[in-house]
Amino acid sequence: MPNIKSAEKRVRTSARRTLRNASLKSALRTTIKKFERALAQSDLEQAQITLRIATRALDKAATKGIIHRNAANRKKSRLTRRFNAVSRAQQA
Repeated sequence: MPNIKSAEKRVRTSARRTLRNASLKSALRTTIKKFERALAQSDLEQAQITLRIATRALDKAATKGIIHRNAANRKKSRLTRRFNAVSRAQQA
């Protein structure tokens, strides 16, 4: 337990931030899973919409420091590549 008043406050604020970060990270994972579900069902319209939502969520998470900026870019790239591969396969 901290003995100094400022250290006590840091414990409280870090606990609050941990809860908020966990919630945001969980919501981010949910948006990515929605995209993957739409892609698995070969619903390209829904997949395109959810890809846009997932991309925006990844950018927001990177801005807020939930995940690293490079990790967000890597995930966006991989999701987009998967979408493009499925859409090309359906067109052929």
